[in-house]
Amino acid sequence: MLSNGIKRGFNEQNLPLIKNPKVGNDKLGWYLYTFSENSKVYFDNFYKFLEESELRAIKELKSLEHKIGTTSNINEETLSFYRAKKIILERVVKHLYICYSDSKNLSSITTNWCFATVCLEKIEIYRDRISKGQIQDKNIPEYPFYVLQYIDEITKGTLLELFGFPEKALSMRWQYSELLKRYSKVLSNVTSSLQSVLTMIKSHGG
Repeated sequence: MLSNGIKRGFNEQNLPLIKNPKVGNDKLGWYLYTFSENSKVYFDNFYKFLEESELRAIKELKSLEHKIGTTSNINEETLSFYRAKKIILERVVKHLYICYSDSKNLSSITTNWCFATVCLEKIEIYRDRISKGQIQDKNIPEYPFYVLQYIDEITKGTLLELFGFPEKALSMRWQYSELLKRYSKVLSNVTSSLQSVLTMIKSHGG
């Protein structure tokens, strides 16, 4: 259970009811076999990782709240650094809550490194939306230049520190992006082929 009372989405009660070949049980417990990473992800281990990460993130967020509240507005760059880090950690916690509570979507269960990779990508998307004025974030001042700049500079380091990962953990995300590219290319080829077939049928029919 998380600090706010959120319970694990997949637990000892509902896991045995799942009819999916990727879900199994061995002497180490219930696991999800991920084909993309070719590994077993044990539900209990993943949830414990999220629980520990949440506690560290919340502790750091409380510290940042105090620092922001006690730092003069004159120190614009310092405040921007604190605000950028706060945004990063808030995005992590939000994604963490979604994955932890999800009881229907098995894609919420991943390796720890993959979870960090998804967090990184979500933060980058969020940052871009802020820069385009699509999001009103309470941490963003009237002129967000420095905050956005710090998000660019410290996101990876903040994630690595929070999760206790080596730098290579976040350099592996090309694996997931590459898979998506391959699937997109396959779908594009299939669509083109179908379009050609339909065109040929129409021409013969006419």
